[in-house]
Amino acid sequence: MGLARCLAAAFLLLHLLLGLSTGQRVVTVQKGPLYRVRGSHVTLWCKVSGYQGPAEQNFQWSIYLPSAPEREVQIVSTVDPSFPYAIYTQRVRSRGIYVERVQGDAVLLHITDLQDRDAGEYECHTPNTDERYFGSYSAKMNLVVIADTLSASMVPQVLTRTEGDTVELTCEVSKSTAQHTHLSVGWYRLQGAGERRAEEVLTLSKDFVLRPGPSYMQRFLAGDVRLNKVGNTTYKLSIGGAEPSDQGQLYCEAAEWIEDPDETWKDISRKQTGRTSLAVMSQGRDLSVDIAAAETSLSEGDTLQLNCMVGAQRSSSRHFQVLWLLNSVEVARVDPHGVLIWEDEYEERAKLGQLRAFKQSNVVYVLTIYEVELKDNGTYHCSVSEVKTPGDFHSIQTNFSSGIQVDVKPIGLGLHAMLRSRIATVRYGQSFELDCQVNASYTLKEVPVSVGWLFQPSPPTGHYHELVRVLPSGTVAWGTAQPHFQGKAQLTKAATSFRLRIHNAMAADKGTYQCEVEVWRRNTLTLGQPAATARSNAVGIKVVLPESKLQVSTKESSVEIAGGAESAIECKIMFAQNNSQFTVTWYLLPPPPADANPLKIIRAHYSSILEYGAEFSSPAQKSRFLSQRVSSNIFWLRILSANPRDQGRYYCVVEEWLWLVDGWYKLREGASGRTTLEFKLPEHKLHLEKTNSSISVREGEEVTLHCLLRGTHLPTAHLSATWFRGEESGRTRPLLILHCDGAIEYPQESLVGRLHLRRPTASDFSLTLRSVEKGDAGVYHCQVQEWQQQTQGKDRALEAWAHSGYIWLTTIPPESTVFSRICSSPPLLNFILYLPLVLILLLALAGFCWFFKFRKSKRGSVTGDQLMELQGAGEVRKT
Repeated sequence: MGLARCLAAAFLLLHLLLGLSTGQRVVTVQKGPLYRVRGSHVTLWCKVSGYQGPAEQNFQWSIYLPSAPEREVQIVSTVDPSFPYAIYTQRVRSRGIYVERVQGDAVLLHITDLQDRDAGEYECHTPNTDERYFGSYSAKMNLVVIADTLSASMVPQVLTRTEGDTVELTCEVSKSTAQHTHLSVGWYRLQGAGERRAEEVLTLSKDFVLRPGPSYMQRFLAGDVRLNKVGNTTYKLSIGGAEPSDQGQLYCEAAEWIEDPDETWKDISRKQTGRTSLAVMSQGRDLSVDIAAAETSLSEGDTLQLNCMVGAQRSSSRHFQVLWLLNSVEVARVDPHGVLIWEDEYEERAKLGQLRAFKQSNVVYVLTIYEVELKDNGTYHCSVSEVKTPGDFHSIQTNFSSGIQVDVKPIGLGLHAMLRSRIATVRYGQSFELDCQVNASYTLKEVPVSVGWLFQPSPPTGHYHELVRVLPSGTVAWGTAQPHFQGKAQLTKAATSFRLRIHNAMAADKGTYQCEVEVWRRNTLTLGQPAATARSNAVGIKVVLPESKLQVSTKESSVEIAGGAESAIECKIMFAQNNSQFTVTWYLLPPPPADANPLKIIRAHYSSILEYGAEFSSPAQKSRFLSQRVSSNIFWLRILSANPRDQGRYYCVVEEWLWLVDGWYKLREGASGRTTLEFKLPEHKLHLEKTNSSISVREGEEVTLHCLLRGTHLPTAHLSATWFRGEESGRTRPLLILHCDGAIEYPQESLVGRLHLRRPTASDFSLTLRSVEKGDAGVYHCQVQEWQQQTQGKDRALEAWAHSGYIWLTTIPPESTVFSRICSSPPLLNFILYLPLVLILLLALAGFCWFFKFRKSKRGSVTGDQLMELQGAGEVRKT
């Protein structure tokens, strides 16, 4: 019965716990910070749980940039296409940034080409679908963008080795990433240029473990395949006892790995080196290979024929596979059955009948290129491998022919392009033209010509984007990188001149333009390789925004105000564009000896976003300083419950923003005149001690700074006081505020507990600073205000105020005493602590030894006396 009750109680508790957790929404993002290299493809996951509503939840991604950590910049949303801010709209539309839904309540944010400006704090937010708000609806993580410093290089070679030789390859790998990263270095082998899957030879993993490929496991265990680090950046691969199966294209691949906060390792960069061609010839077998060409000096469009001859005994009963190589890269192969396999880049030309390779006999193989191109220039080899059976993939022996050099002369000589523009500076909305003039040593009408227009935005992004290309057939192909040009660009052609006209210029059209002309052979139009190409000079186009008419009133003024009252500072716009929007920022220049630099109070963005300055970001300050637009051209800074600390010169800075075709643009900004805010007080004055003084105090000690009020005061008067400290930077900051009701406010929370306001009398406002630190040095002064209760209501009016003289406080390092030196030296402290104990133990041991020796000697004396007595007694008995 007891067991049943325990089980029932356990089930009830479990039900209650599950009931409490039901419906609590939790949003989780990938743990940060993440470090990723510039230019890489980055994914960030986000998921939500504990929600109510549909199974498919929506997600919204935003970023908080380091330059404005409190301002949310919207990036992409799964539900709202208008969610992205202007700076992300284009990247979202072009799928440079997009959200992949993994399941209904989990997504991945993709950034395909990471940029420096993508660094910041990312926030994933899920709009509410619950009946009530319960739980978390967003989560944040940090992404840091770092430079890609990984490099890997290996000198490309063409190596020919005899079976049994040793092959050695070195790879230089380096990185200079500031974060803690690991490297992995490996070698891979491709049997041919068209082979897409590389075979792993040997890899040194990021965990410093050597891992051979499956085909090299036995040779690695036998010590024939090794990888050694022979320098800070040099890795050497050694293959002992080379075999014919080792031949192919060898390259080195390096990867840089970083450990993410979730303790998983991520490869943030990979680099491959150039390839080394390795051929391994068998020993002691009768196989010779020769290559011959009918003509080795050709012009574009001529025919090249190469013959590969195999010399071998009883050749008719043997099986050969032949590879054709250009500059050590495979072109085609003919297997023992005579089946021809082209590499990918030659397959299209072969389909068009421009290439042909076949097995003429078992010992003669032919390669024909009917219309040679410039890329066919180079050194040709043929490689012959003998196999046991036609279907065998392992060669018995392999031999290479000597190289034959083929030179192809270009026919596109003398092609030039010159780009001109009548105007380099264009007003917004104006049209402009670019004229591409082409010259050649032949008549352009006789050959097919294509023209491409290239554009690099300003500021430069590192490379040019293709805006549009007119193909020889007249087809117009628009690029995808700059889609805003389509529909506003006009293309025309006249003889040797090509013209691009762009209507309604906007800011995104500003940048550098080029034209690229391609000349084609008529029979190679569909192969994607022109006979000649010429790119023009670069022409820069500057787009000037509409002229700003902004004019802000610079009239100087002054305002007198009584304490506790409300004041308004005016900012007036005299002239501006009719459809402009304004961002107004208010600044304060405090009176001496306060800051010389202006203090930012509040920035009212044209989109109604408010940003407070660091000195005015507390809740109390935010409630007293308000920015208000009272008309289309007049803005007020309202100061509620003004006090003497608000005295100074106020001014505004107005930014004029205009919506153009593709976004908001800042046209101009202007600053207003200064408005001086002063306090007008009654004749009654406060008298504070004005004498300046200097105090030096040792660190760790206590110091009292005096602030004494002289004279008598009205019985209805209420006093408040504020202590200030001037720092080395020139900034004066409040340390402690005593309000009229006796409440004490600490603007700097780090000083709570070390500041104490002494009040032995009502006129004494002295400040005690406990446990002085080095950073406490500075100039101190106090300010006292006298307030009078109003006849009606609870408000008080400021009657008088005054500030004390200045106290220069300097700190002295703590004195080095014998006790402090002992405490700062653990060995000396241990010696002093344990020395008395050791001495006491030694004294106790000496006393014990002395006592034992004394007892022993006394016992021996007693025994001797007894023996004498016995002997004496015996003698008596004898007589």
